[in-house]
Amino acid sequence: MTKPFVTPPLPYDYNALEPYIDEATMKVHHDKHHVAYTTKLNATLENHSDWFEKSPEEILMNLDQIPGDIRMQVRNFGGGHVNHAMFWEIMAPKAGGKPEAELSKAIEKDFGSYEKFQTEFENAANTQFGSGWAWLSFAKGKLIVEKTANQDSPLSLGHAPLLLLDVWEHAYYLKYKNMRQDYVKAFWNVVNWKAVLEKFLKIS
Repeated sequence: MTKPFVTPPLPYDYNALEPYIDEATMKVHHDKHHVAYTTKLNATLENHSDWFEKSPEEILMNLDQIPGDIRMQVRNFGGGHVNHAMFWEIMAPKAGGKPEAELSKAIEKDFGSYEKFQTEFENAANTQFGSGWAWLSFAKGKLIVEKTANQDSPLSLGHAPLLLLDVWEHAYYLKYKNMRQDYVKAFWNVVNWKAVLEKFLKIS
């Protein structure tokens, strides 16, 4: 019997990203929000168990093949599961700094400089109206910055996501209140550029 999807554990302690992302937020964000998305995705697909043979990423890449009566739920819950799993992965304690090697060269080529990329990414995160995500993705042979609403994923557009920032209020409100821009700035201190580089090397 094919097993349902599982919420991956955090790859570090709840307080590991302090002072930039607080322990209380990480506990609620991972243990409540992420777990809820995974649980609801499994429940939605319960009567369509053949989809459990696919990875959650493959499901998001083939939403048009999902039965129409559950497509929106799979889009929302599947996106919530996949996006959060990647979010934990591309952050790390004692991280930050700048990208290196091939990723650094690609950012300079496609954005002009790392600083210009940062500005564009921060603008996407700060101008996403309501809930959503900012992304660094690889599409049509180049790096792009994009933003999506709710739990939508670049995977559904045929893009390859490399870096993402959650700008749902639950991701930052306990610590930063309504100051999303401060949270966005703080994010650079926890970016695990090694993990982002590994993703880039796999798809470029």
